[in-house]
Amino acid sequence: MAIVTMDKIVSLAKRRGFVYPGSDIYGGLANTWDYGPLGARILQNIKNLWWKTFVETRSDMYSVDTSLIMKPKVWEASGHVSSFTDPLVECKVCHARLRADKPEEIKEHQDLHKKNDDVSEVSWTEPKNFNLMFKTHIGVSEDSRTDVYLRPETAQGMFVNFKNVLTTERPRLPFGIAQIGKAFRNEITPGNFIFRTLEFEQMEIEYFVKPSDWEAAFEGWKIQMWDWITKILEVDEKKLKWRAHEKDELSHYSKRTEDIEFEFPFGWGELYGLAYRTDFDLKNHAEKSGEDLQYTDPETNEKFFPHVVEPTFGVNRTVLVVLLSAYTETDDGRTLLKLNPKIAPYKAAVFPLVSNKPDIVGKAKKVYDVLRVSCPVSWDDRGNIGKRYASQDEIGTPWCITVDYQTLEDDTVTVRDRDTGHQVRVAVPELQDWISSRLH
Repeated sequence: MAIVTMDKIVSLAKRRGFVYPGSDIYGGLANTWDYGPLGARILQNIKNLWWKTFVETRSDMYSVDTSLIMKPKVWEASGHVSSFTDPLVECKVCHARLRADKPEEIKEHQDLHKKNDDVSEVSWTEPKNFNLMFKTHIGVSEDSRTDVYLRPETAQGMFVNFKNVLTTERPRLPFGIAQIGKAFRNEITPGNFIFRTLEFEQMEIEYFVKPSDWEAAFEGWKIQMWDWITKILEVDEKKLKWRAHEKDELSHYSKRTEDIEFEFPFGWGELYGLAYRTDFDLKNHAEKSGEDLQYTDPETNEKFFPHVVEPTFGVNRTVLVVLLSAYTETDDGRTLLKLNPKIAPYKAAVFPLVSNKPDIVGKAKKVYDVLRVSCPVSWDDRGNIGKRYASQDEIGTPWCITVDYQTLEDDTVTVRDRDTGHQVRVAVPELQDWISSRLH
């Protein structure tokens, strides 16, 4: 079996329109990436599937969509102004800055200098804390300008709207507030494609519980998160593991955090995080804002700050894991993406057997027009059938539908399975149901 490398994934991603380098025509901007036509479809499919799984089908979940820019007091109360930092050191040879708490990256940098520049010893500055938030300004003039930050996480938007949700929805504990949105962190990263970027997207839930119930909620979310990645996204369990954070690496708001890690080509790395935030955020926001952010138990009239269990799912890292898990090289040298059909950018591709027969092309167009109303379908009439199959296999299309001479006689088409190559005849009027039954 061929080894899946990051270079192979990056090459495929750009060649086939999954992910492009950011600002590509200007030479790129480090740690920024744009999603192309196929990548944008995968992103949306993952988000839709997550939303349906954790929000739409649950009675204990409430959705919000909060602002990227919030009052600076929000970040003071949350501890991000004072505590959201990375310790950085600077290489005295090339002035590159790296995280002091990542010794493997520092060693790799030193080894490169020794190899390329014949430097016997690389010296570093003393570590300095560097705040990870992006600062920007609002106001039309210098005099009225106010410093603000782009949010480094989606969580605070949910915490500052806790009282609003209580007032408008009247939920009872336990319940969650969920959202999908962008966050920004001015991080020093070692690359690794879309694994860690300046701008990223989170699928996140703040799950509010009674203080005595947090451990049961935590364990319950561990099961739900594991089922999502292994059963719904179908990622191999052998490539996944839970890792508990040590006390010295816990975030300032967390009493317990565990990550689901994935075995990437560059080593084990965080995919998702599950944190127990106690009542840290609600208490601090209540104190800073002067608002009453407590919950009143409708049965006992007891007032208290709920505790919070926070499952966080990185959208971009999910895309990377999905691509790595699906990437396959066949014995005859072809590249195949064995994507879950629910995530695949196209659910089917429609081919006319030949492109110079108007009756076959016309029939294929009709089939294409009917199918694309109910699901994303690709049209391909270039080259021979073998090349078209190979092209669709490489982007993960589960089924290829060929309209041929027999179609004109009995109104059936050939449907080829991506993973097995097996072909069946399906009646045109039954095609929509045939595909739909395999997507649900």
